[in-house]
Amino acid sequence: MDKPTLYLLIALFPLFGAIVAGLFGRVIGRAGAHWVTILGVAASCAGSFYVLFDLLNGGEAYNGNVYTWLTVDGLDVAVGFLVDKLTAMMMVVVTFVSLMVHIYTIGYMEEDPGYQRFFSYISLFTFSMLMLVMSNNFIQLFFGWEAVGLVSYLLIGFWFKRPTSIFANLKAFLVNRVGDFGFLLGIGLVLSHFGSFYYADVFANAPALKDATISLLPGTQWSLLTVTCILLFIGAMGKSAQFPLHVWLPDSMEGPTPISALIHAATMVTAGIFMVSRMSPLFELSDTALNFILVIGSITALFMGFLGIIQNDIKRVVAYSTLSQLGYMTVALGASAYSVAVFHLMTHAFFKALLFLAAGAVIMAMHHDQDIRRMGGLKKYMPAIYWTSLLGSLALIGTPFFSGFYSKDSIILAVEASKLPAAGFAYFAVLAGVFVTAFYSFRMFFLVFHGKERFGQADEHHGHDDEHGDDHQHGLAPGEKPHSPGLVVTGPLMLLAIPSVLIGAFAIGPMLAGDFFKDVLFVNLQAHPAMEAVIHHAHNAVAMGLHAFVTLPFWLALSGVALSAYFYLKRPDIPAAIKTRVQPIYTLLENKYYMDHLYIQGFAAFGRGLGKVLWKVGDTVIIDGIVVNGTAKLVGAVAGLVRRVQTGYIYHYAFAMIIGALLLLTWWLGRFVIPH
Repeated sequence: MDKPTLYLLIALFPLFGAIVAGLFGRVIGRAGAHWVTILGVAASCAGSFYVLFDLLNGGEAYNGNVYTWLTVDGLDVAVGFLVDKLTAMMMVVVTFVSLMVHIYTIGYMEEDPGYQRFFSYISLFTFSMLMLVMSNNFIQLFFGWEAVGLVSYLLIGFWFKRPTSIFANLKAFLVNRVGDFGFLLGIGLVLSHFGSFYYADVFANAPALKDATISLLPGTQWSLLTVTCILLFIGAMGKSAQFPLHVWLPDSMEGPTPISALIHAATMVTAGIFMVSRMSPLFELSDTALNFILVIGSITALFMGFLGIIQNDIKRVVAYSTLSQLGYMTVALGASAYSVAVFHLMTHAFFKALLFLAAGAVIMAMHHDQDIRRMGGLKKYMPAIYWTSLLGSLALIGTPFFSGFYSKDSIILAVEASKLPAAGFAYFAVLAGVFVTAFYSFRMFFLVFHGKERFGQADEHHGHDDEHGDDHQHGLAPGEKPHSPGLVVTGPLMLLAIPSVLIGAFAIGPMLAGDFFKDVLFVNLQAHPAMEAVIHHAHNAVAMGLHAFVTLPFWLALSGVALSAYFYLKRPDIPAAIKTRVQPIYTLLENKYYMDHLYIQGFAAFGRGLGKVLWKVGDTVIIDGIVVNGTAKLVGAVAGLVRRVQTGYIYHYAFAMIIGALLLLTWWLGRFVIPH
């Protein structure tokens, strides 16, 4: 089988499963829907592993078109694939995590009436993400970009009878449109100045346009590459939920838990990180754009972590940790450590999917009560979930020798070595973020699995709205005990736990210190030397792990874990006392820095108000009242006057003709006969 055919099949297998499950779900039944989609994604996963192993063993990267859609004035718009090691790694991550989510969904959505529809959606999402990461041109990239956004909209609002779900998916859709507008403008600048949609052509011509300028405002000149890179990154800010376009991701937890793992931990939200990494030849030519990325990533990494401290919904705690970790990846991009950003993307995909799916297993056991204040002591009821959650949490906080440690510490090393002006603030943010992440991660872990049992009791706390609607039991009844889920749920958790622990140590050498990304990611080490510090440590994974015990990040993480254990296992009265003493800060965090208020009561209200004015004045008064109805009234008035002349008597018409002829004769005589 030739390479283009193989790549096409890898992308189309999930699409085939989505079509069959979506259009013929009633015919094939629930079992048929999950089998056709799981087999499709499994085939894609196997093909992705084959492609990666082929490239690791000396196979050549592929860059070519498989289908030309149209050609306009010499400009090709085609379906094409660029499959190098970066693409192959992304393909493996997307398909493997998707396969685990598909299997897990069999147990999680077992009782849901939209079973076949859900499998169709998640399989369609896998196809969309594959088209995004495999593209060799901006048009196909934009197609995949919009497709994952569309399927995300469908999945967040999967339970479309719940108002909160509808609000959440509309919010995600609109916020992403803001980012996508900037992304589209960036692609437009690329086309207008580079004359091609293909990555290879754009990257080859970028150095020649390093000093090119454009006039955005009369009398001002802006760097072409800076404006282009910032616009492209605005697209990434929307898709990868960076401040201030982050507000949609926590609300997206309204969707079923499997899509939280698939879309909002492992794949869709990393599309922006992947895109900026792919565009490294452009971003390396603009220090202004890199500083902008550093600042945005730093704000997201630190301040979204603060919000995780006060969350009581188990899924939202994990969601805010996703925001924070995406900020870490963005900081790495700003420091020109693209390979480190992609490395953290990969490790994070495994342990965050693990944490989301473990949270879903807890939610199932608690009969869809998501409030961690109504849990506690679940360790003895759910040992498999306990140990896999512990491994995922240890990876998340950067425990030495776990996968998250290698990627997170590499980001800190890169930022420390960066020479960009914004690197100082970024270094503080990522260091402080280590403590914050450890604190809120183990706050959730201790409240869920340790301490006294608080479930089955009526108290002042109320869990999250029941995921499956009001017809289902919400929370455990008094005296009822949690139940441990079956192998179809715990199996994917165990498989995800393996890379969550091991993949970092095995991959750091080739990916950061080796030539895994040679000729794929471009870094100007003279201008941006951050990677030199990373390469120095990445050569020896064991030495790096041992050295971590004497570094500041390790002690910050340990302090966060110890403090959360003391607060929530020994002295739960202290957090309550702190809350009362810093109530204004707590209120600020509880209202998520009032960003939602700004958007909903500010921009959205202004938009609605402007629309109302345009409706009342522009449409009703001017268009309907003056232009349409006014014209009709004018015509009617003129017609009424003319109607008076149309009497129907022949002698009236004859008299009018005589008068008209006399007037015409008088004008003619006066003009041409009688001398002046």
